[in-house]
Amino acid sequence: MTQTPIRVLVVDDHEVVRRGIRALLGEIEDIEVVGEAGNGLQAIEQATLLRPDLILMDLLMPEMDGIEAMQAIALEQVEARFLVMTSYSGDDMVFPAIKAGALGFLLKDTRSEELVEAVRQVHRGEPSLHPSVARKLLREVSQSKPAKPAPEPLTAREVEVLGLLARGLDNQQIAEQLFIAEVTVRSHVSHILDKLHLANRVQATLYALREGIAPLEDDPK
Repeated sequence: MTQTPIRVLVVDDHEVVRRGIRALLGEIEDIEVVGEAGNGLQAIEQATLLRPDLILMDLLMPEMDGIEAMQAIALEQVEARFLVMTSYSGDDMVFPAIKAGALGFLLKDTRSEELVEAVRQVHRGEPSLHPSVARKLLREVSQSKPAKPAPEPLTAREVEVLGLLARGLDNQQIAEQLFIAEVTVRSHVSHILDKLHLANRVQATLYALREGIAPLEDDPK
């Protein structure tokens, strides 16, 4: 049976960048670029019209930036997946983008094959972070104060799942590690995000690192 391609909306204020990404992803059998937008306002319009599986989002754009656009889209499309691709990785962009719901964060010097794999990972609901961005996030959580206890505590099994998630394991790998069904893992992850009031697996990973549920590595992959 033919796999349904991942439907991608490309958002960037430079037409040459959009064309380049469209040309690259157009060569990939399981990915389809269904639309383009040149700023955040257009991104909201196209996301509403096209309902893409994944939005490849630039951050610095005229009229409305990528962070504002992600926030607006996420309010209407809770299932939306965001992969940020930008030339700027300052703290004033990285952390707001993650908070807005970005599950991946790449720089524009990323190799073509890394972009393709990141699209697939984010579509599966898995984090995909450029190494320099991952280091920023780890440095931030290592210096942060512990978060307040969640209103509803995690069960022992949910803590196990969260620890493995924070180590970078996907749902299938967690299922194999704990000898449970993958659908059960998905249920646990959903409950974890709900209880901790988090938007995605990146935020869950940061929580686990900050709370000591998973080890803080010095050199993340």
